Formats: sequence, structure tokens, C-alpha cells
Amino acid sequence: MHTNLVILAGGASSRMKKQTSLAGLSDKEIEQANKRSKGLIGVGPNDRPLMDYLLYNIKLAGYKNIYIVISEQGELFKEFYGDKNKNNDFHGLNISYAIQYIPEGRVKPLGTADALFQAVEQYPELNTDCYTVCNSDNLYSYEALNSLRTTVSTNALISYDRDAMEFPTERISRFALAKLDVADHLLDIIEKPSTSESDKYKDKDGKLRVSMNAFKLDGSTIYPYLKNCPIHPQRDEKELPTVLLNMLQDHPKNMIGIPLSEHVPDLTAKDDIVIVKKYLSEHYPKLDWNRSL
Repeated sequence: MHTNLVILAGGASSRMKKQTSLAGLSDKEIEQANKRSKGLIGVGPNDRPLMDYLLYNIKLAGYKNIYIVISEQGELFKEFYGDKNKNNDFHGLNISYAIQYIPEGRVKPLGTADALFQAVEQYPELNTDCYTVCNSDNLYSYEALNSLRTTVSTNALISYDRDAMEFPTERISRFALAKLDVADHLLDIIEKPSTSESDKYKDKDGKLRVSMNAFKLDGSTIYPYLKNCPIHPQRDEKELPTVLLNMLQDHPKNMIGIPLSEHVPDLTAKDDIVIVKKYLSEHYPKLDWNRSL
């Protein structure tokens, strides 16, 4: 079982910075939403960020070495989780930072696949072991993270039951669908499927399965596909689903979907801040960092 986990936190947070409903938000929360990386928005007591709760579940799940991919302006992460570039101790987790540099001629980062590629270039030990990778603005549960750490499959993703997601229907309909065979091998990831398309992708239990970018990857297998990932022609980014599907063309049935039925709190837009704060107060009234399972 691996103990390495990469958190992608170097994105531009464009949707969070857009002007949406500000109902229920303080001036401080609005300012943070406009200026901070999403995972650092203060949604917990004492202005602690969502990342605390993600790291808490990561620790419960048994991970040790955490690599946070930050932007070139990501110094605020170091105020929360340690000011050294490598090997910061945060409640027993070993925190290191990788920087996602923006290529010359671009204004925004080059996408999730580029973020992970830059991380494994800066920490090549990841290419000789398995690791989990996830977003910084989703609160993945202990169960999800532990499933990825302990699965015997070389590569895996959490395939969430779409019906269990507590989001508005219109938002859920935009989530990427994971197409699986009867043995739960990943066949395809469909971005923003139309309503008419969706029914084609039900699994053997009649469920639509959603990918929330929580993956276990074999470093040596995935590396060349990260390195050679093409830029998506419409979205102008290098994306992790492209990497996975290119890998599966050469290594079919090399990634399984681990089915899970639960909600995944998400900080995408300002509207989510009030919702996530309420969720945390109900489900995480206190973080006991000495707790073990």
C-alpha cells in the first residue's frame, strides 16, 4: 500500500472569482474567494481552510507524504502548512510543495495533467511508486481516500453514484461520467455529457458513475502519458482524463472504478461557501488530529 498523495491546488480558481450570489457571505469571505486558492478559503472555525479537513481525512486514511501543487503565487499555503519547500510536519503529515509554473505566453496554468507532470518532475520518487492524486477544493471522505490507498489495482478512480450527490440537478449534469465495464474496468470518461447521452453510460447496476478527480496512479506507468499529454483543442489545457484514456489505449483494463455512494462537498463558486460551512459544522464539529482508525 502506498503512502504518497498529491493535491492539485495550483489552478486559477476562475469560477470562484466570478460575481455570483453573495447572500450569507461576509466581506472577509468575499475577499478570500476573490484572492485565495479555493482550498484556503476560511470555512472552518478560526478562519481555518477547507484544506485542513481534506488533510484530516488524508491522515485518517493512512497517507504520510503529501505533495501540494501550488502556483507561483501560492506562498499563503506555507503560512498554513509549513514554510519550508519540503518536509514540513503538519500533525504528523510530511508536507512538501511543488510549483506549477505557467508557460511563457500564457496567463493561466496549463491544466491538471500539467500540474501533476510538474510535480513528478520536481519529485521524481513519485515515478517509482504508486500515489493518489486529488483536488484541493473537494472534501473527499476517509472511505474514498482509504479505498484508493488500499486497493490492489495498479490504477483506480473513485466512481461516485451520481444519485448520491447533493447538488442541483443542472450542476450534476455537467460532471464527468465514468464508463465502466461489467468488471468495473474504466473504459471512458465523458466530459459534460448531454442528457440524451447519459443513459448510455449506466453501469451494471444501472447507476451513472461520476468522476471527481480522485485517482490512484502507478507512477512508472503513467509518467510517459503525463509527459506527452496533448492540449485539449477546446479547453486549451492538458487534462488528467486525457492522460488516463491515452494510457488505457495501450494498457486496457489497467484501471478500475471503485464504486462509492456519498456526497463530496465542493468549493467551486462563492455560492458553495455557505453550504460547505454548514456541512462542516454538522459533520466535523472538531478535528481530533490524534484520532486513529
